[in-house]
Amino acid sequence: MLYASYQAQHTLLEPWRELAQGTADWLHRLLPDGPAESGLDEWLAGGVLARSAAAASEVFARLRTTHQRPPYRIESVVSQGQTYAVSEEAVLRTPFGTLLRFRKEGAPEQPRVLLVAPMSGHFATLLRDTVRTLLQDHDVYITDWHNARDVPVRHGAFGLDDYIGHLIRFLDQMGPGAHLMAICQPCVPALAAVALMAQDAHPAQPRSLTLMAGPIDCRINPTRVNELATERPLSWFEENMIHTVPWPQRGMGRKVYPGFVQLTAFMSMNQERHAQAFRDLYHAIAEGDHDRVAHTKAFYEEYFAVADLPAEFYLETVGKVFQRYELATGALTWNGTPVEPAAIRRTALLTVEGERDDICSLGQTVAAHDLCTSVRPYWRQHHIQTGVGHYGVFNGRRWQNEIYPRVRDLVHQTSR
Repeated sequence: MLYASYQAQHTLLEPWRELAQGTADWLHRLLPDGPAESGLDEWLAGGVLARSAAAASEVFARLRTTHQRPPYRIESVVSQGQTYAVSEEAVLRTPFGTLLRFRKEGAPEQPRVLLVAPMSGHFATLLRDTVRTLLQDHDVYITDWHNARDVPVRHGAFGLDDYIGHLIRFLDQMGPGAHLMAICQPCVPALAAVALMAQDAHPAQPRSLTLMAGPIDCRINPTRVNELATERPLSWFEENMIHTVPWPQRGMGRKVYPGFVQLTAFMSMNQERHAQAFRDLYHAIAEGDHDRVAHTKAFYEEYFAVADLPAEFYLETVGKVFQRYELATGALTWNGTPVEPAAIRRTALLTVEGERDDICSLGQTVAAHDLCTSVRPYWRQHHIQTGVGHYGVFNGRRWQNEIYPRVRDLVHQTSR
């Protein structure tokens, strides 16, 4: 019922948002470009009122969620001093995800890296800057997960086992010699996939595994996010967080954890910060400050693009990762097969944590080293990045200048 109410409200408001955006565009065309002037002349010309009306209209138009993946907008990259055009290539597609390659036209062969994106309410484009940085020195692939509300029910369920199976299938498609890099939530299925491939002596076992800010063992230094997952039984999450996709969506009838519910939870944790951001956006539009406007628009275009999670995947992740810690305790299985990280011998391991991470705290990711006991000591590395929170681990200046060089060096050293 919640999802149907949300969809009805969204549908009813959409014409008004389109009208507001059209009004803002029309007013912007009438106004002179550049910063707003002040003084009597501006008031007499109606400029202040027009700019205020344009700002209010645009802010209203942008206060909405969307359910389509934003574009990656990576058109070119500089690699080894040369500029290469970048195109997107769907290497393998399933109902729930696409193995997407960022092909650099005419570039020499470089180490292949599969970047595993979270399935956590947003699209893989959240890692746009991570991809752009990796493209400087690597042939980059990404797990481009689909919005579950767009997947017809005839395609069946998608649980944690299916997620792990997709990673194995994607690595198999890429072939021997690739590297695996997981960010946040997928660190657990990524480590499980590599362990299973090692147990099976799979020829496409990755040469390196980089785990960044992921919940390998949530018993260590638990955060508020971890506490919320353990305060209630799994049945509560199923009863209160799982909803049915309504008509007329392609996935109508599918049980999901809606992306708009996740977004609401995230925003409620920082209500005043988001409210201030939109107040600032209003003033920036009214004042003609294009740089500030562009930055805020880009952030919220991504932030408000939400993706539903399959109910099975969400509930199994809460239960197995955040409540029962099955990977850390040796209880995790995949389609009935025990997952044994100690079987990993041929894959180098790098773990990265952020000093100020309040989502996945210090100690939770480095715990992977205690599980991967057969990896040789000189193939293990751990890095704590000072001065960054969760998102700073894979995005921003410190990721580019301090963390990325470590990832690049490990990948290239193990590619020889």
